[in-house]
Amino acid sequence: MVCLSCRTENRPGRRFCSHCGAPLSVVCASCGEPNDPDDRFCGRCGTPLTADAPLAASTSPPPDRTPMPVAERRLVSVLFADLVGFTSLSEERDAEDVRDLLSKYFEDSRRLVTLYGGSVEKFIGDAVMAVWGAPVAQEDDAERAVRTALDLVASVDRLGADLGVPDLRARAGVLTGEAAVTLGAQGQGMVAGDLVNSASRVQSVALPGHVYVGKSTRRATEAAISYEDAGMHQLKGKVEPVPLWRATRVVAGRRGALKSAGLEAPFIGRGRELKLLKELFHASSEERRAHLVSVLGVAGTGKSRMSWEFFKYIDGLAGNVYWHRGRCLAYGEGVAYWALVEMVKSRCGIVEEEEAESARAKLKTMLQEHLADPDERRRVEPRLAHLLGLEEGASHSREDLFSSWRLFFERLAEASPTVLVFEDVHWADTAVLDFIEHLLEWSRNHPLFVITLARPEFTERRPGWGAGGRNFTSLYLEPLPAETIRQLLTGLAPGLPDDLCTQILTRAEGVPLYAVETIRMLLDRELLVREGNVYRPSGPIETLEVPETLLALVAARLDGLTAEERRVCQNASVLGRTFAVPALSTLSGLSEKKLESILSTLVRKELLSHQASSALPESFHYGFLQDLVRKVAYETLSRKDRKAKQLAAAAIIESTSGSDESETVEVVAAHYLAAYREAPAASDASDIRDKTRGLLIRAGERAASLAAPAEARRYFTQAIELTAQSNMKADLLERAGQMALQGGGLERARADFESAMSLFASEGNGHSFARVTARLGEVDWLEGRLDEAVERMEEALPVLLRHKPDADLATVAAQLGRLHFFRGHDAELALQRIETALSIAEPMGFTEVVSQALNTKSLVLLYQGRPEESVGLVRHALDVALKNDHSSAALRAYNNLAELLFRRDRYEESVRVHEEGLALARRVGDRLWEHLLLSELTYPLFVLGRWKEALESAAQVPEEEMDRADSLGLLMVVPAILVARGVSDEARQMLRIFERFEDSADVQERAAYEVARATVERAEGNFVSAHKAAREAVDLGRRVGPDGHMFRMGLEQAMESALALEDLSEVEALLAIVHDLRRAEITPMLRSIALLTRARLDAIAGRAEAVEMGLTNAAALFREIGAIPWLGAVLHDLGNWLSVQGRDEEAQALLDESRDIDGHLGALHRFEHHRPPAVWWTEVSQAPVTSTRP
Repeated sequence: MVCLSCRTENRPGRRFCSHCGAPLSVVCASCGEPNDPDDRFCGRCGTPLTADAPLAASTSPPPDRTPMPVAERRLVSVLFADLVGFTSLSEERDAEDVRDLLSKYFEDSRRLVTLYGGSVEKFIGDAVMAVWGAPVAQEDDAERAVRTALDLVASVDRLGADLGVPDLRARAGVLTGEAAVTLGAQGQGMVAGDLVNSASRVQSVALPGHVYVGKSTRRATEAAISYEDAGMHQLKGKVEPVPLWRATRVVAGRRGALKSAGLEAPFIGRGRELKLLKELFHASSEERRAHLVSVLGVAGTGKSRMSWEFFKYIDGLAGNVYWHRGRCLAYGEGVAYWALVEMVKSRCGIVEEEEAESARAKLKTMLQEHLADPDERRRVEPRLAHLLGLEEGASHSREDLFSSWRLFFERLAEASPTVLVFEDVHWADTAVLDFIEHLLEWSRNHPLFVITLARPEFTERRPGWGAGGRNFTSLYLEPLPAETIRQLLTGLAPGLPDDLCTQILTRAEGVPLYAVETIRMLLDRELLVREGNVYRPSGPIETLEVPETLLALVAARLDGLTAEERRVCQNASVLGRTFAVPALSTLSGLSEKKLESILSTLVRKELLSHQASSALPESFHYGFLQDLVRKVAYETLSRKDRKAKQLAAAAIIESTSGSDESETVEVVAAHYLAAYREAPAASDASDIRDKTRGLLIRAGERAASLAAPAEARRYFTQAIELTAQSNMKADLLERAGQMALQGGGLERARADFESAMSLFASEGNGHSFARVTARLGEVDWLEGRLDEAVERMEEALPVLLRHKPDADLATVAAQLGRLHFFRGHDAELALQRIETALSIAEPMGFTEVVSQALNTKSLVLLYQGRPEESVGLVRHALDVALKNDHSSAALRAYNNLAELLFRRDRYEESVRVHEEGLALARRVGDRLWEHLLLSELTYPLFVLGRWKEALESAAQVPEEEMDRADSLGLLMVVPAILVARGVSDEARQMLRIFERFEDSADVQERAAYEVARATVERAEGNFVSAHKAAREAVDLGRRVGPDGHMFRMGLEQAMESALALEDLSEVEALLAIVHDLRRAEITPMLRSIALLTRARLDAIAGRAEAVEMGLTNAAALFREIGAIPWLGAVLHDLGNWLSVQGRDEEAQALLDESRDIDGHLGALHRFEHHRPPAVWWTEVSQAPVTSTRP
């Protein structure tokens, strides 16, 4: 038999070529039947086997032009797995059940093999064969194959439990070696040779639930996989017995990365939680959706172990995954964004104590790799540099910083699934928790998988963590059952006496760390010795007093150390959970060489561990294996030693950070504060206190610049506790109040400001008193007390004007101009205040104040009847804000420009500006402005007849956010649409949501509420109350501007309700209001509404000739400006008029168009609240014709 690949002659009966290993039979691509090499057609189905065989019919597919397979010798790893006892199981169960079980098994097998980068070669009955190293080889193929085998066996265990077949087990064998590989093979085996047969034999001797491997596989993988000897086995076809090893578990990352120095305890009792974590990760990756998993559990229950197991799994997958891990430091309530800083540094490859210039270069290189858009890099780089302490630029808003950091992680996730693990979240700073929530909210359509590890008390601090989110899962790690702890003990240290095990189980109370620490204590006392992958008693353990608590157990372990080892642990505990060798060397007075020797011993004793990052494996730190060990070690120091060590640690950090202290100032401040608190009455306490206060102030300033107001206020408050001088304390209280205000804590801000004012007053500091008074006015305004806010700020302004102009004065004057405009009392006074602000802000370069003041000035000019100047001014305000990156000012300008445009009946332009503003709000992550813009977008969409889009826009605003001054458009538009569609009950519900506007001091809020009330009352037939509300809206709306939507909609409701009440004199009075407006104030929309109402009055009065002209002109104007709903109403009236006149053909065309418009709007009930037009027209036909009024 001649091999088709290498043309070598082979003896009859061979199935594979003796020279190249290629199959000697040709497998039919259609049915899989083996055929002789010379066969031209398949002997089973008749399919042609060679390219030159005649085709059966012209409908056959074209010849396969795939290149002929190429045979090579390759180093591969082959996996065989099968189900144990499947034959007997098949006999006992229904055939369909067996098929479903097999399908699920094969599906899981294929998924796991693919995840780990292998190829499924074939399924044979209940067996699966997979191969790694062909067609593409990787250096860790053998490791991936063993990882797959372990996961496959575990998945079958779970499958059996899920399907009610608890005895279902799988077994697997993996061998590594050379094999014949047919590259490009189709419809035939890719790998062949003795290795394949041997792997199948290894699988057949494995025990149920076990994975056996050969010598080559073990040697290639033992850095990452734990093994135990499985003995010698006589394999079929082998002359000599073959040694095999059982793979037990994965103990490190790929190729042994981050492997522990000691033995790792078995991972027992958390399999379901880990499986869920894996499934959630893959769902996030496949669906490209962000997900948060909150893992909670008391200390020692296995949160960190769960994270480690998950890392090992992720690290072994074939696909690329970006892994990030960051710790929240146990200083007070955390250091601002420390965990996030660690993640970004790891991604950049920045090591501790790296020079700023080098770190900045690495940041730039990393961003060039992951952010292709230069504009995005220009935005993100300075904000990430600021986070890392590499740049001290101007402060940015929280939304601005968060959106840039979020964009960085989004771009990573677009390339590969991205994991962020936040450890010790119970110590997290508020700012990083806010960022996590921001990331999950705004990046929900990116495969970002976030894990937080925390103790249960975290939920008391953040009770709503993740609540209500579809992308949130909470895992609570309950204490393990006693039997599970026993399995852990016997798995790690078989041979422990039963009474000792019982004593440990009783005191462990389900906490696995207690059991592990007990084993470590036995090792410390040399009562256990290592044998292979387990610990065994070195001799009889006759008596042993096991400490009752985990704390006592850790203390006992520390007591068992040598004096030198114990001192190293104590010194390290001062530096924190992790530490660098140079810092510890300086603190302990030991050389680095000597220290490394001691640290290695402590690692072997499993008190410390190496803390290399997966992204920076060469950057070694040491760290306590458990923070509990650090805590106990620190508490063994005397108060005197704690103070001395804290001061020394602070000095070390200061010396290594040099002039660039921004990243570490919070940590240094924490060390000084701890030192001061240890001995507040000592002789040097005042010096330490003053130094600490200065550091806390700088820490507060850094946190404030990073938009972390809660952390900044905490630092300022701590500084206040160390301050006796009244003016300084008052200044710090003012700063604390500003941070509370920025963070939305209005009560705390008021308390801080009032305390500061009291101290400034006692010191006779009038200027500072006035400044804080103005800040308190901000609190009044935000709490809805507009009159009190204006009164306070006006009281402060004259005092501030007597001093040198500064940013505070410019800001107060600009805000006063804005508030005076909102009150609607005195436009001239508002303009004076704005001019004061601009005269200071523009020369001094306060660009945000300039933008805001120009914005408000544009509104005042509009009120004064100068609309074109107003539009130009707000456009310039927008340009100033965008040019100087003031997103909040830009968003306000977008909103006001959009409103000015729809006031001038430029509705399409208004929609476009709204959409540009929405894009900015979403880019910078400003949810409040997003909701405002969505609300106001409803009005131009309403006028344009795009009611479906208007309601969709309104639906994106949460109900709890609706009753803000920013939702006026939504308040007026949604009830109008609902009423037109015949659902007035829902419209009245909108009134209940906004009921606080009824008595508001803000004329815009009251006007909008009265418009909505008039709409609902008229729909319910309450024309008197509808007219009263509409009249109030007209009066209030005129104060805001007659071209505004409040005035327009109020006027229209007043006219409609007056017509329904047949109060024609009132209708004439309302028309007179329009007639008396200045020419520039009468927009096409107002003119059209007046024409329509006049035509109706003409019809009632019998002025027949004027009716058609008035309605026709109104229709033309409505059509010109795109006011589709109003056009439909006019066409409805005009069609009815023409019908009464006997002009049915003309009437029908107009009525058809009106009905089409109503169908498009879904407004089938729109005309139920008008007086029936047919009645008007009938009266006209019977009335004498009179001339129209000019």
